[in-house]
Amino acid sequence: MDFDLVIRNGTVVTASDIWESCDIGIKDGTIVAVGPRLPATTGAQEIDAEGAFITPGGVDSHVHLNRENYVADTYDTGTRSAVAGGTTTVITFASQTKKDASIIPVIENYHKLAKDQSYCDYAFHVIITNPTPQIVEDEFPRMVDEYGITSVKLYMTYKPMKLLDYQILDVMYHARKLGITTMVHAENADIIDWMTQHLEEKLMTHPHHHGTSRPPIVEAEATNRVICLAELMDTPILLVHISGGPATKHIRDAQTRLLPIYGETCPQYMFLLADSMRKGDFEGAKCVCSPPIREDKSDQDAIWAGIKNGTFNVVSSDHAPCKYDHPNGKQRGLQHGNLPYGKFRFIPNGLPGVETRVPLLFSGGVLSGRISPQKFVEVTSTNPAKLYGLKKKGSIAPGFDADLVIWYSQTKSQPFKLTNEMLHHAIDYTPFEGIEFKNWPRYTIIRGKVVFSHGEVIGEMGYGQFIQREKSLLPGPRDVWLNEWRP
Repeated sequence: MDFDLVIRNGTVVTASDIWESCDIGIKDGTIVAVGPRLPATTGAQEIDAEGAFITPGGVDSHVHLNRENYVADTYDTGTRSAVAGGTTTVITFASQTKKDASIIPVIENYHKLAKDQSYCDYAFHVIITNPTPQIVEDEFPRMVDEYGITSVKLYMTYKPMKLLDYQILDVMYHARKLGITTMVHAENADIIDWMTQHLEEKLMTHPHHHGTSRPPIVEAEATNRVICLAELMDTPILLVHISGGPATKHIRDAQTRLLPIYGETCPQYMFLLADSMRKGDFEGAKCVCSPPIREDKSDQDAIWAGIKNGTFNVVSSDHAPCKYDHPNGKQRGLQHGNLPYGKFRFIPNGLPGVETRVPLLFSGGVLSGRISPQKFVEVTSTNPAKLYGLKKKGSIAPGFDADLVIWYSQTKSQPFKLTNEMLHHAIDYTPFEGIEFKNWPRYTIIRGKVVFSHGEVIGEMGYGQFIQREKSLLPGPRDVWLNEWRP
């Protein structure tokens, strides 16, 4: 058997197994053999893994790039950062605005933004903010069949984006027919607006009061409500970036009743607490995101428990950053009123995290003993690939794309404290500054090509390919109904 690349002497990890002293044979960008002592091939490149873990390349299924009206990561800087942190595929968002009468030009525009700009493979979700009959009836089928996009995201908050429950039901109705996965940002918009207004009247506008305006019940109520809508419509949904224990419990209860309800969380809810928003007069703005990072460690513990017990199927980054020290970035929060800490309502939401997601989970999860290596692979790679129809991604087995991460061996890994200067994004801070890492990817490999090696991105911009996706490979509608109505 001929190989282009052979990786030798690794500890290969999948979502179900660990194989020590294992080799991986790669041909034409695809894994063709996995096993001990693969035969040597003349002319093949070889990498000695030195006994270290080899895991599937990360699949980050929640990444915002080219955010309009912000100084943020673009496809080149964002995906460069991704490969430096062991992520080999990102799913980004093509975002419809309320004024867009069609989603087809939106999709085409994002293709133009990404074309020849990506260091890693990529796909799109579509954010739906104006679900007209034309879009859900005529353009959803085109989105799936012509463009290979099989997921949409809906917002229950943010005035420019939020949908009414009626509109959410309409999207679910049509998504069910086409096998589209519906992602939902679940927060109660009216509570947020009411709380924000009354906090401002009391001059409680410091960045950390972003969290005060959005207590866990805000997320929990909306989570429970959209689960009810999904049960009525017998439609699978994914609750994105869950931050607290109460919402986690709603998801777990729905799963216990065998509803096709999936959960996603992010490293910021696992490794940070709300004290991060209290720094200085305004520095806490760096950690303003929605849902907010929580005050109580019990919420953090609930997130870790949800990963371990399977409530959370995926851990994504929700990479949605903008620069801190820029008038069109986080500093927007200082441009209203004359208080030294500004007004939190005007701070752009979002954090950088596409580069740190995989190493954080590996170092702070696997190497700290909080999760198994198999669970790490499951939530960072295998499950996101299955959930979003990336049939050749997310595992180490013959027939899968040769997307791999080779870590440093235990004898050669040196703990270090992270600084933003070590990262490869275009953002001027990281919320994880000063956190100790016990390991970091030594090599990142995409379709058999080494794109990151020993701290340096060596891949080429434009190597990343757009992936047309299939329908979700995880369980879908159950054909179980609440009454005699059927869609």
